[in-house]
Amino acid sequence: MSLMTRRNTVLGSALLVTLLAGCGDPQLGALEGELESLRGRPSGKVQELPPQPEYHPVTYDMADARSPFQSRLPEPEEELTAVDNGVRPDLDRPREPLEAWPMEQLSMVGTLDVDGARSALILTPEQEVQRVRVGNHMGSNFGRITRIGDTQIDMVEIVPNGQGGWIERSRAMALKEPVSQGG
Repeated sequence: MSLMTRRNTVLGSALLVTLLAGCGDPQLGALEGELESLRGRPSGKVQELPPQPEYHPVTYDMADARSPFQSRLPEPEEELTAVDNGVRPDLDRPREPLEAWPMEQLSMVGTLDVDGARSALILTPEQEVQRVRVGNHMGSNFGRITRIGDTQIDMVEIVPNGQGGWIERSRAMALKEPVSQGG
């Protein structure tokens, strides 16, 4: 082997050793040391779960009793005595268009003054606007409009009293707030 070839072989080997020495990562040694310290720690024990309480089923034996959410029904020997206070709906009058829906499905969306007479604008579930005046009927409980204000309609409904008769109940419908766009 010639001197030139030997010198190239030594230089190549020295270069290779230098390159391999530079590939080591200094953080890798620190990481290995941390892992060894963690492996050396004693491992802890997980506590046992407490015993599960014993299950005792409860039977509901009041299924045949009256529900607390329903009105009391009379006993067969009891008879309802209808109190006639003179209040009753006029079942002979023609029904008005807004009586087809319960009050919860109707909305007051505005008022209108024409020749000094105030009207209210009612939005139906079918998205139609109906105009009503004092004396008109609306809702499914024979509601009759008694007053139309700027922001509210006052009315009187005739509802069953639960004893075979009828009572009048005051009700109001407030102007529906407009939905703001964009914030």
